[in-house]
Parts: sequence; structure tokens; C-alpha cells
Amino acid sequence: MPTLADVARLCTALPSVSEGTTFRNRAWFVQKAVFCWVRPFTQADLRRFGDARVPQGEIVGLRTEDLAERDAILGEGVPGVFTIEHLARHPGYLVELDVVDPARLAEAVEDAWLARAPAPLARTYLDARR
Repeated sequence: MPTLADVARLCTALPSVSEGTTFRNRAWFVQKAVFCWVRPFTQADLRRFGDARVPQGEIVGLRTEDLAERDAILGEGVPGVFTIEHLARHPGYLVELDVVDPARLAEAVEDAWLARAPAPLARTYLDARR
């Protein structure tokens, strides 16, 4: 199971990434644009789960290009990938580290970085990978 140390390693392996905070939680930025962040649940979040299973352990949020991409990712039904009411209009989703497949997490972090990286930086990165 991946850890926050794994998330940090995946994020900081990408170009032009810095670590900081957002809403007092650890976050990773590509040229000042957040693409990954630690997202603990608030008491209001926990109440909204009602009788449903509350995801456990560390949770991270990942940005998407837009809501359509987010909905497509959520529609895949990948274990450990979900959203909450608070993010209903937000182009991003949450990942339960205790459940998600490590390879899927690595792909998701890279996709989140690509969604937020400036186009020239993203093109250079993708060209270097070919």
C-alpha cells in the first residue's frame, strides 16, 4: 500500500514541483499550481458519509483538467478512487492510499501534474518520455 512518502516521491520526481501547504495541509505544486494535496476529512465530511464506509488512512486529492475528466476517472470504478460532496463542483478527486494500487497512484499523480503544468513544460516532459 502506498504511503505519503511515496506520494511525495512521485510528486517531486516531476519537473518544476515544489512542496508547500494548502489549507494547512501538505501539498505539491507545479509552478504555483496545486496538483496534489493531503485531504483529511472534516467533521462535516464524516457526517455526510452517514452509514456508508468512511475511507481510512491517508487521503490525497488530485486535480484533473476539468469535471468531465474527473467524472470519467470516477466512472472507471478504480478501488480507492472516490469523491465527496464537498468536491462536487471541483475538478479533482480523492485517493485512499490504503486501497489504491501503487501503479494506478503513480499514473494518477502524473496525470494530475499534466493537468496543471503549463503547456510548454508538459510538452517538454512528454517529448522527453518518448
